[in-house]
Amino acid sequence: MLLKIFFPQCCKGADSGLLIGRWLPGHNSAVVLAVIHFPFIPGQVKQYLSQLQSLTQVDLTVLGSWCKPSEGQEGVQSFLKDLSTIFPHGRWLQLSNEKGKKCFSCQVNCRDGKVIESGDKEDQGDQVICIHYDQCKVMLSQLHPAQGGILNPKTELSELRLVFQTVSQSQALFYIDKYDEGPFKLTHWQSEGREGSILVELSKQASVPVCLVLAWLLSIWYWVCKSRILNLWPMRFVSSKLYSCIQLSHRAEHLQTISMPRKAEDHTEFMRKANIFVSFLVDMALGLLLISWLYRENRIRRLADTLVPVADHIAEDLQELLKWLMGAPAGLKMNRALDQVLGRFFLYHIHLWISYIHLLSPFIGMILWYVGLSACLGLTFALSVLSDIVALLTFHIYCFYVYGARLYCLKIYGLTSLWQLFRGKKWNVLRQRVDSCSYDPDQLFIGTLLFTILFFLLPTTVLYYLVFTLLRLLVVLFQGLLHLCVDFINSFPLFAMGLRICRSYRLAAGVKFRVLEQEPERPLHLLMEINPLTYSAVLQWYRTLTYSCYPKDSWGVLCKNLFIGELIYPWKHKNIKTD
Repeated sequence: MLLKIFFPQCCKGADSGLLIGRWLPGHNSAVVLAVIHFPFIPGQVKQYLSQLQSLTQVDLTVLGSWCKPSEGQEGVQSFLKDLSTIFPHGRWLQLSNEKGKKCFSCQVNCRDGKVIESGDKEDQGDQVICIHYDQCKVMLSQLHPAQGGILNPKTELSELRLVFQTVSQSQALFYIDKYDEGPFKLTHWQSEGREGSILVELSKQASVPVCLVLAWLLSIWYWVCKSRILNLWPMRFVSSKLYSCIQLSHRAEHLQTISMPRKAEDHTEFMRKANIFVSFLVDMALGLLLISWLYRENRIRRLADTLVPVADHIAEDLQELLKWLMGAPAGLKMNRALDQVLGRFFLYHIHLWISYIHLLSPFIGMILWYVGLSACLGLTFALSVLSDIVALLTFHIYCFYVYGARLYCLKIYGLTSLWQLFRGKKWNVLRQRVDSCSYDPDQLFIGTLLFTILFFLLPTTVLYYLVFTLLRLLVVLFQGLLHLCVDFINSFPLFAMGLRICRSYRLAAGVKFRVLEQEPERPLHLLMEINPLTYSAVLQWYRTLTYSCYPKDSWGVLCKNLFIGELIYPWKHKNIKTD
């Protein structure tokens, strides 16, 4: 029989008394939680343990005795041994801290009268292993399942998880310290005084009314958002396309989560609320820093004065590009008539865009001044507004891309259908397949003419489509970088990463053991140390769920859509949250 005793390091120097702990069900192991010192009344000890059991839902009991020899207490060890008749149990542990020894000795008295000595050579089957652990770290840590699994409460818990669970659920036992005037004194990790902070306690007291006020303000916000005016089709359509509106609703959901006055039910919910709260504070701080930088030294005015010349310069570059395409780009011979029509059509759009920018130029400074104040809602909201501004300023490029893509797509589908006509095939719409079909000579003649016209006009269309698609992809790439920054701030687990850096034992991936003492006639003493989660595992476990800004299409699907001329919309948001 191998008996494992988990003993807290804080009790190694305790005076003689009773060992309070728990026998782990289904395992041949015992967890020592505290030591009750003399003087005590056994009846009061039993009553206190029954109260703790109803409060903590942990089967706490007297495991045995702890003896620390001192002057004038020579008969204490025999007296502690006789206490096993008052606190009957299957096994009675007798731990004795001998002078001049680094670790204690152990003796186990069984109910059938059998005595197991820690270093008995006659019975090699009965062995005792004493595992020392840091009670504070074990109580505050959270043991995570291996390999990213999910802990199922219906399954049988492992021995190590039962140890962590027993210590963490026995917090009521650690409330009594040496300053309390109780019927008896205990030794545990808080016996020298309970750890606490006045600021933390005041924050806890103030958090309830603050959460109630915040919840009331959010209810007003949701009532305004659900009003009839905002639910009209134009408003609903525009709000679904503006990334700033989506980010605002996302932050409102975060505030609703952290403003719930009820206490977190488990560790996962607590970490999620903490990560959201810290992310919100960091976001607001970065937004205020951005405001202080923008409104210092009249940077807003200089930015407004720079915006119109930059827009004019971009429009001039687009005009030069279109004139180059209307000639003989790279020595290619285009269809003269179609080339002139497309070139003049796009030049007219650029002329309209320049007129629109110059019409707004007197108001750009005022618009930027008010837009800059949006950073008070956080850096993520400011970046979202910047993404929407980029989308509005490059709307003419988007129009060019749509015109070119639609014209190219029309020709591709036309050529595909006419190619099936040459092969004697046609597309069956009802059965969604290609079937055989017979055509008369007139149909084949007209199909040949149309195929020839579309085929020789295709290079000119492809060139315009390729150029405007590249311009559109540059804009989408810049917006994608902004959206990635916003998603990074929204989803990065700052609180969990701070715990991993400052108090790594709070996020435990497992444990490791180190030999403290190994002598022939004494039990094996091990030190249990906590292995923290890796940084990648912290990101995997505690990354906040966020809304994906782009569809999760593969590169193959993206290239296929570009080849056939399908439009690529960067504002396609999924209805479900993605990790």
